[in-house]
Formats: sequence, structure tokens, C-alpha cells
Amino acid sequence: MFGDWLAEASESEINDPTATALATVDEDGLPNVRMVLLKDYDEKGFVFYTNFESQKGVEVLSAKKAAMCFHWKSLRRQVRIRGPVSIVDDAEADAYFASRARGSRIGAWASKQSRPLESRFALEKKVAKYTAKYPLGDIPRPSYWSGFRISPVYIEFWKDGAFRLHDRIIFRRETEGEDWTKTRFYP
Repeated sequence: MFGDWLAEASESEINDPTATALATVDEDGLPNVRMVLLKDYDEKGFVFYTNFESQKGVEVLSAKKAAMCFHWKSLRRQVRIRGPVSIVDDAEADAYFASRARGSRIGAWASKQSRPLESRFALEKKVAKYTAKYPLGDIPRPSYWSGFRISPVYIEFWKDGAFRLHDRIIFRRETEGEDWTKTRFYP
């Protein structure tokens, strides 16, 4: 069902249909949400990539769980996903990293994501440093940069309905690998 909805969103959304709000929890237990891009999904889960030293990386590594919310306004639909998180294997992370634009790979080395930046010039200087370090050929993936996979235990498909009588279908399971239960919720 998710694949069908994403395919429809890919045709109707003006901007990136893989944009999703990622929710985590910080060390004080406060929720934190930001947009990320979904890079892969399959029966094992939903994958996004980040710097493990970033705020989101630290929060996901600490809590080992997260949630996503896709909202496709043009379709008047959303999908919510919740579950435990694991790190993708090195081969998967390396393959995705190698597929990124060269500037994005340099940026992964240059950016101390989520940490104070004294000036834009300081960032540009770091970009120049890594551009010089990797002038041609492969750019290796930094050890602190990889992907996370949310293995869902909860998926909600929401579709807008007339007079706010929305359609909500919830799929749940206790742990990864178990069978899903399907329940319809009141709007």
C-alpha cells in the first residue's frame, strides 16, 4: 500500500515526495522533529541517511526508535510510521554514499552537522580542504555517516474525507517479523 501511495505522490507532488518528518526524542525526553528524505524502503523497513554525530543521529542512536510522517498535500493523504531503528550495513551505506553527487559527498566530510558554525567562510574553507583532499576518483564514506532503518511496528494510512470523516487504517505488530493486524479507526 505504501509503495502505491508513494508512486502516486511521485506523480502529483510539486517537490520531493520522499520528504518525511522524522521524530526522535532527545536526552531530556523532549520530542524533536525535522524533515529528512526517505532513500529506500522494503519489507525490512524505511531507510534514511545522516551524520551519526548530528543531533538526529545522536538521538536515534540513544533511543533506538523513531517515527516518520509523510504528508502528501496534493493527494490529501499521510502515512505515519513508528518503530525500532537499526543501522544499515556498511555495504548498503557505501553503495548509497557512492550514488550521491560529488558535492554532497564532500559536504558529508566538511560539515560538523548540528554543531555551532563560527561563519559561513569556515564551512567553505572545510569544503575547499576536502575538495583538495579528494580531487579525483572515489570519496570514501566517513565512518560517522551512515543510514538508519526504521522497522515499523505501526503504520497508519490516513486519507482525507468529506466533512472531516477521514479514512484511517492502522497496521500493527508487536515486533518485526510478526504478522500485521489491521484496524480501522474513527477519524
